[in-house]
Amino acid sequence: MQIAIIDADLIGRKRHRFPNLVCMKLSGYHKEIGNDVVLKTDYNNLEAFDKVYIAKVFTDTEIPAAVLAFPNVEYGGTGFFYDKALPLPKDIEHHMPDYHLYDDWVNLQMEDGKRRQEFRYYTDYAIGYLTRGCFRHCEFCVNRNYDRVRIHSPLKEFLCEDKKKICLLDDNFFGCTEWKTLLQELKQTGLAFQFKQGLDERLLTEERCEMLFTSKYDGDYIFAFDNYADAELIQQKICLLRKYTNVVPKFYCFTGYDREERWDTAFWKRDLLELLYRIEILMKHRCLPYVMRYQRYAESPYKGMYINIARWCNQPAFFKKKSLREFVYMNGENSASYRYLRDFEQNFPEADYFMDLKFGEV
Repeated sequence: MQIAIIDADLIGRKRHRFPNLVCMKLSGYHKEIGNDVVLKTDYNNLEAFDKVYIAKVFTDTEIPAAVLAFPNVEYGGTGFFYDKALPLPKDIEHHMPDYHLYDDWVNLQMEDGKRRQEFRYYTDYAIGYLTRGCFRHCEFCVNRNYDRVRIHSPLKEFLCEDKKKICLLDDNFFGCTEWKTLLQELKQTGLAFQFKQGLDERLLTEERCEMLFTSKYDGDYIFAFDNYADAELIQQKICLLRKYTNVVPKFYCFTGYDREERWDTAFWKRDLLELLYRIEILMKHRCLPYVMRYQRYAESPYKGMYINIARWCNQPAFFKKKSLREFVYMNGENSASYRYLRDFEQNFPEADYFMDLKFGEV
């Protein structure tokens, strides 16, 4: 059979730089049973294939509607069905990923002058899940239907001799009762590893900190500070981790989601102020925020300030050196960024205090 695999995020998102694990597992499975597999990077001539698989992670990745109606097309993933996406068949879900699926595409990108470092997740990492699920039931999360964290795959299922690093996509690793055994196994490989989705800061203990911060860890330690109501606990846990490391951890800061489903002016004001409070707390503890906006932020009358804050925080080189006001002023008084800031300060003078906070000085 002639099989085409389409990573829709690769096509629809210009700066997308992470392989789709489902695509790699599908490729590995079909190659093993003797089928010819190609990574298709457009939606042309799909009728030439016996089977076309389309996968996407992000809900806002656009795909031509007519394509999904083709009789030889099968599609899935959180980008289509969010928390209701069907699992893969067991023999595909637990198949070794085909780490060569993207080779030709990566080579073309580098021949076009792009830096190899941009494609490190395609070239350097073994990727998979040791555990799946979470017990938090966050309303906005793709894992909201889970009630616990379970072991999902043995490490050998996706560990590859050709890869010098490991990237884990676990949803809430420390929520698994077998976390210690799994972490010891990771350390015994001698390979650098990372938890790409982040770790649950609220679950840190002395034992977990000691094991985590003595690991051969790769890149940033990433946690989450999604709710201002957790401020006291988050600060306690940051103080705990500071006993074991002086690194600058990164915290995902989710914003723009109304847990009370009101979406009124009072919510948008409170949400932005609470985001700024969280950023101040992270500054105080020498941590970096990474702002993640829920898609409905675009409905806010202060949409521009969400954009300003995210751009400032999500570029550490600027965040570490400039206040929010200084960052916005870089764009000039005729810029949209400047107008967003002026309008926000006029409506909420109580937020003026946050505009001049600087990392390392709070």
